[in-house]
Amino acid sequence: MKLEQVASLVSGTLAGEDTLEISGARGLENAREGDITFLMHNKYLEALKNTQASAVLVMEPVDVSIPQIVVAKPELAFARLVKEFNPEPRPEPGIHPSAVMGKNVKLGENVTLSSGVCIGNDVSIGDDVVLHANVVIADNCIVGDHCTLYPNVTLYRNSNLGNHVILHAGVVIGADGFGYTLDEKGCHYKINQFGRVVIEDHVEIGANSCIDRAAMETTLIKAGTKIDNLVQVAHNCTVGEHSILVAQVGLAGSCKLGHHVVLAGQVGLADHVTLGDQVTVTAKSGTFRDIESKTVVSGWPAVPTGTWKRYMATLPKLPDLAKKVRELEARLREVENSSNDR
Repeated sequence: MKLEQVASLVSGTLAGEDTLEISGARGLENAREGDITFLMHNKYLEALKNTQASAVLVMEPVDVSIPQIVVAKPELAFARLVKEFNPEPRPEPGIHPSAVMGKNVKLGENVTLSSGVCIGNDVSIGDDVVLHANVVIADNCIVGDHCTLYPNVTLYRNSNLGNHVILHAGVVIGADGFGYTLDEKGCHYKINQFGRVVIEDHVEIGANSCIDRAAMETTLIKAGTKIDNLVQVAHNCTVGEHSILVAQVGLAGSCKLGHHVVLAGQVGLADHVTLGDQVTVTAKSGTFRDIESKTVVSGWPAVPTGTWKRYMATLPKLPDLAKKVRELEARLREVENSSNDR
């Protein structure tokens, strides 16, 4: 692809040889001749001067010898070029002989059913859907257009996927919510979970993550949300638009998350917690209280991150502070004893 075509593709302004041939997109350190790279921050300018790349995406012109394409968001432009040069492979449409389908299954156009796929009754699958090996879709499910389900994904009954949904290997959608009550003998009595899961458009869920169906209504993952590997979303939760849930996050039942929420790795939420819009919870933190919009919190129980940093700065000093307190208490007793002796 000519560099002028690259610039047009990312809506950028080119400075340099427009006929230069570009064949790939790589980072600064790994780029080779024929690759285009990108500069996120001027602190990497020295690395850019030493790169083998043939061109660079920048936010504003910099003093380097290779051609530059000026764009508003170099990382976003780079991501689009990575997708252009390295498209995700897609199997040919068709139905493998080992695929099994129940009654009243509706298939859209250009659908791929790989080996071992099992589809229940009254299922609707949209156009350009790819079901990789051993995907299981139970009764009364809906899969929208342009969805990709990787090997061993399971959709329990009454699960709905929107358009452009990606479920990575081992994802389970719609398993029973974890609901029990004690009976007269003190045994755990299972509460039937007869709700459903709805996953809206452009959601991606990482490998071996689980979204439990609601006890009675709907567990909802709203549009544009991205969920990492090994994440647990319990029954009746709602995750707002364009949120990020990083690996090993756990949501207990009936949590409500606003839009653009970020839960970093290993964050935990107690049941019935509500997070406002644009809340960030830093790694390994947790909360059993609601959090207001546009707040960044840390720790367990989570507090504003500035407060948590002061906690952490004080923590190493606690042994010395405890020693000083004991010394002051001893001196105070001496003063009190001296006063009593008079």
